Amino acid sequence: EERETWDNRAQFLLSLIGYAVGLGNVWRFPYLTQKNGGGAFLIPYALMLAIEGIPLFFLELAVGQRLRKGAIGAWNQVSPFLSGVGICSAIVSFYLSLYYNTIMSWCIVYLFQSFQSPLPWSSCPHHFGENGSFVAVPECERSSPPSYFWYRSTLNTAPTVESIPEFNWKIAVGLVAAWLLVFLCILKGIKTTGKVVYVTATFPYLVLVIFFFRGITLEGFDKGLALLFIPEWHRLWDPAVWLDAATQIFYSFGLAFGSLIALASYNPVRGDFLRDTLLVTICDFFTSIFTAVVVFCILGFRATMQYKACLEQNRSHNTGSSLQADNHTCNFQEIIEKSGSGTGLAFITFTEAINQFPLAPLWAVLFFLMLLTLGLDSMFGTLEGAITSLNDLMFFPRIRKEVVCGIVCLGCLILSMCFATSTGPYVFALFDSFCANIPLLIVGFMECVAISYIYGLKQISDDIELMLGKRPSYFWLICWRYLMPVAVGVIFLSSVFEIITQGIVYEAWDPEKGVNVLLPWPWWCKILAVVLIVTSVAWIPGMAVARCLGFTALKEEEPAFFPTEELRDEHGITPHKTTRFERVVLGFRE
Repeated sequence: EERETWDNRAQFLLSLIGYAVGLGNVWRFPYLTQKNGGGAFLIPYALMLAIEGIPLFFLELAVGQRLRKGAIGAWNQVSPFLSGVGICSAIVSFYLSLYYNTIMSWCIVYLFQSFQSPLPWSSCPHHFGENGSFVAVPECERSSPPSYFWYRSTLNTAPTVESIPEFNWKIAVGLVAAWLLVFLCILKGIKTTGKVVYVTATFPYLVLVIFFFRGITLEGFDKGLALLFIPEWHRLWDPAVWLDAATQIFYSFGLAFGSLIALASYNPVRGDFLRDTLLVTICDFFTSIFTAVVVFCILGFRATMQYKACLEQNRSHNTGSSLQADNHTCNFQEIIEKSGSGTGLAFITFTEAINQFPLAPLWAVLFFLMLLTLGLDSMFGTLEGAITSLNDLMFFPRIRKEVVCGIVCLGCLILSMCFATSTGPYVFALFDSFCANIPLLIVGFMECVAISYIYGLKQISDDIELMLGKRPSYFWLICWRYLMPVAVGVIFLSSVFEIITQGIVYEAWDPEKGVNVLLPWPWWCKILAVVLIVTSVAWIPGMAVARCLGFTALKEEEPAFFPTEELRDEHGITPHKTTRFERVVLGFRE
């Protein structure tokens, strides 16, 4: 029986673009570029894109389109000893969907709060003080209105992760809305997501263009762009810069989640996935750069306003004195470098800048709609990878796919309620730091090893020739066999080394000071971090050992329908003659 396919190539491409272009492009890449030498960072980023990102993206699409299964079924077909690789990917996808949808719930909360003027984070709330006067809330005055609205009004953040949690109904309602939205969009698999991506994959670009033209009209935008792009060439000698580039590439494209394999499994067998790979990865690369330009136009404006306010404040404190622009208390570069990344950039820094725009509520609505659609696209791919594996393996053979989807979304909603408490932001940080990073590196390494040394580069080359009508170049094969395992291995070892040498800490909100402080994770959180990693990674050796002992956890499946002879005749393919180079260097087997 032939597998269902996308209605057209545009749906597949938009699904890939929507999956690859996510929140990390908005709040991670601009920060890394500025941190790691400005324009000079683009050199290691482009190089890592060429030898790490594009090859693994290409490989996962090839595996999915050829074997026509989700990650678990595909790796089980490559070798029954490798089924744990697919299970690990699926579990990480579930973990990621839990906290990724939490971000969407925050966006929904902020989106609904944006339909008012003035915006609720534009000024500090007031209350009656001890002497009966109507004064601003002290915690807000110690921080800033956007920070107070984020940490207190929205998240109601506890002082530490060990505080007694209080339920946050606002975030809980946002989570229900977010999971309901995801369920409705993926209800019938690619038949519904294929339609939704026409909007969700294109709308963020429309908003980015609007923000770009607004940004270049703002005072100080040129200073922001200068800080972003003026290259610091000496930073290229810093190994940490190359490590950041390699790590960002790996996570930016959503590699090793199994989602690319699942999405490609619905592609027609004659689909040109090499062309799709190049289009999507290059599109993601330039989207990251364009997003960085937009972000730093806004940050340049915000820093300029803060710098002027700082000078004015100093003048008021030094009546009659003349302050120079280089006053040590007012440093433009320090202000813009404190913009940060992640949730702080989106929900504090950007909202503070939007406060100063004319028609601020309109800009806030556009911004949070953009974040919501970016998150939706990534959720489609992430959850589709896991659900496709469940459906392919027929864990619930008598239950309709729609019901399976509903059960998965309901289960994830219930589990994600741990984020809807006052300690939820710290649980979120724990998931963000540990549930995916190390497991995905191990999966990426295993994928390259599995194809290069178990499935065989000759076999995958033959498969690609059947689908594309031409064999892959030696560049791809060398990347898969040598460069990719080395690159991923170095990232993995560096990540482990950093954890061991620097320890693990988290940012806690100190309401007395109105700032974030670094605190060490308590022992039970460290145990939970280990559990998050082990519950996914342990399946890789576990399934292999079980197979060695004669246990068959997954039933043997018939290979999916694939018209081998028809494609061979169509492309006029003749048996490939193996060269000495292919035997010695690439390990081709007859």
